Amino acid sequence: MSNDNRRHVTQNDDGSWRVAKPDAQRASGNFDTQKDAIAASDRIVRNAGGGETVIHGRDGKIRDSKTIAPGNDPFPPRDKK
Repeated sequence: MSNDNRRHVTQNDDGSWRVAKPDAQRASGNFDTQKDAIAASDRIVRNAGGGETVIHGRDGKIRDSKTIAPGNDPFPPRDKK
């Protein structure tokens, strides 16, 4: 998957949350809550044709990631039978 369709949600020094491409100098957006930043990241990635939202915790470590359609999920859920 290309980094062009990946956005990271990280916390700023002031406690707000930012959405940015990897190695970007400017944020795509800044938000008061992590929840708002994740929703914005999902929307940006979806509008770019799908990809991945990578969510960082307050400590800066990756705590979760999710594939946004129509991106390729490397571990899709199995069909329940």
